[in-house]
Amino acid sequence: MNGGLGWLGILRLGLVQAALGSIVVLTTSTLNRVMVVELLLPAMLPGALVALHHLVQILRPRLGHGSDVGGRRTPWIVGGMALLALGGVLAAFATARMGAEPAWGTGLAVLAFVLIGVGVGACGTSLLVLLAKRVDAHRRAAAATTVWLMMIVGFIVTATSAGHFLDPYSPERLVAVVSAVAGFALLVTLVAVRGIEGAEGDRDPGSEALQAGHARFREALTQVWAEPHARRFTVFIFVSMLAYSAQDLILEPYAGTVFGLTPGESTKLAGVQNGGVLIGMLLLALLGSMALGRRLASLQGWTILGCIGSALALLFIAGGGTLGDVFPLRGAVFALGLANGLFAVAAIGSMMGLVAAGRERREGVRMGLWGAAQAIAFGLGGFLGTVAVDLARALMGDPAHAYATVFVAEAVLFLVSAGLAARVTWSQARGSERPALGPAGAVAETA
Repeated sequence: MNGGLGWLGILRLGLVQAALGSIVVLTTSTLNRVMVVELLLPAMLPGALVALHHLVQILRPRLGHGSDVGGRRTPWIVGGMALLALGGVLAAFATARMGAEPAWGTGLAVLAFVLIGVGVGACGTSLLVLLAKRVDAHRRAAAATTVWLMMIVGFIVTATSAGHFLDPYSPERLVAVVSAVAGFALLVTLVAVRGIEGAEGDRDPGSEALQAGHARFREALTQVWAEPHARRFTVFIFVSMLAYSAQDLILEPYAGTVFGLTPGESTKLAGVQNGGVLIGMLLLALLGSMALGRRLASLQGWTILGCIGSALALLFIAGGGTLGDVFPLRGAVFALGLANGLFAVAAIGSMMGLVAAGRERREGVRMGLWGAAQAIAFGLGGFLGTVAVDLARALMGDPAHAYATVFVAEAVLFLVSAGLAARVTWSQARGSERPALGPAGAVAETA
């Protein structure tokens, strides 16, 4: 394996994540709006297509296994980005055709979103494995924050610039703008990963590890699932991301229905929450790079604290509906965002540390398994959150109590997640002489 990545290398991989985000934001947001507003199609259609791209990412473990066998991650990063770019352009073309030929355009869109899901899975999984294997332990929290923030920058820059060039709207202009973004994203990826892994990557032609890498996928997946830390972390990722995503589609309606906020005011409330997330991420990145922060808690410890903090904030928000205007809703939502930011970055950093623990040549399968759990949870979370609110309102009648019930359920999920995170142990990584540290053991250090 090559030496550890410095900040320049981390930024280069962050550019790939930004490029990935730039295509995804157009396909999940811009095309969504065009279908519903310009084409007057049912909102269910783009919702189903976005859910499909999440569902397809159940293939992440298989895609990760492919990069394990080859021993190099960059071909999978580039190949995944190329597939994502193709899917993005095809999705734009399909959307443009829906106006004249809805059935034909919808069928083409289904194919496009399948390609998008596979591309995101292939590129994202191998990118995180490469980052995890090449970044030193003390930089992991900061590296995770950097890559995440660069993805958000990709969202913002693309949404702003594409929005400018899309006016006045026409189907031809939509295809041209998405094609330009996809082509530029692919070019950025090619430049960013050039030479970053070296000619051989992780390959050692004479090693037993390489031979082990050629095991069949089913055997490799069985081996990874048999590892207690990998199995427990998979369950933790699914439960915690279910709680994390379930709040997305109900917080603003809650603010409007129970507190009487206008659409503009509730949108600003979402900005307050995202600001809290950003500060939480930056705070942990700073603490994770300082000796004091590492002494206060490991990445595992910060993950648990973030889950508990999220649960407490949700319980506070749930109880606020009975207080009315005197309740500090903005402060509670900011606290939720702050705890979410701590949890998210610490969980990603923990993921990067744990991916190398266990059998060699299975890093891609492990990361793919965790990525699939996250994608499925995200796909289910928003849908189940809205269904739960509708069901609770039908049973209770009072909106405040209905929303409170769902927020309490999400808080319970976060508390369960904290318990699951505490059970994940740092079982001896390859080459490490450090024993497992028990339920509250640190995961911030690697072999």
